[in-house]
Amino acid sequence: MLRIKNLHARVEGKEILKGINLTIRDGEIHALMGTNGAGKSTLSNVIVGHPKYEVTDGSITFNGQDLLSMTPEERSHAGIFLSFQSPVEIAGVSMTNFMRAAVNARREALKQEPLKSTEFLKLMRDTQKLVDIDKKLVSRSVNEGFSGGEKKRNEIFQMAMLQPTFCILDETDSGLDVDALRVVADGFNKLRTPQTSALVITHYQRLLDYIRPDFVHVLLDGKIVKTAGPELAKEIEDNGFDWIKE
Repeated sequence: MLRIKNLHARVEGKEILKGINLTIRDGEIHALMGTNGAGKSTLSNVIVGHPKYEVTDGSITFNGQDLLSMTPEERSHAGIFLSFQSPVEIAGVSMTNFMRAAVNARREALKQEPLKSTEFLKLMRDTQKLVDIDKKLVSRSVNEGFSGGEKKRNEIFQMAMLQPTFCILDETDSGLDVDALRVVADGFNKLRTPQTSALVITHYQRLLDYIRPDFVHVLLDGKIVKTAGPELAKEIEDNGFDWIKE
């Protein structure tokens, strides 16, 4: 699904990624861990095409397509979804109108007919039940006045509505209590299929207790320096990163 080769990237003239190599196949969940400033969020922003980040070397392919030649909108329509660390509020824009525009924009890109109002509202109701989100949240403006946990639940709802094939969860567990974390993780797990994959970026083992990864990678100073199974996250939880040599 996603193949990254010798990826180098910089922001504001400073090199952050220094040769990333990573392959994620259909149905796989990969966790990415590392210290602050190691380049985890830079990698997620490069994948989705944030214009602030400049790729200076290497390649990324997504389902055989050259991802770096695609606009951020094209990457989204192709099936890539990013759950932000701090989702923004969009005052005055209702969740219903926001999601209908997003869903139909993707359908148009896939050369599908837009959903009629009745079809869209049914999809929203069914999706709310699937991810167990309060209908009051989706009747408000996008994230306006939401708590941290509500914003993260809302992003899982958006993910379910858009049905991406590759999801990036960028520190989704940040600021969540145990109950909110469980709700968010359960919602994500309900969306998993053999055809969907994910990159879960986190500092902590606790999220990986709910979203079980197939592989755990450690990113230090812009490079992936260690890869193992889920047991690696537990070792990091117990011993930190100092024992891992670049």
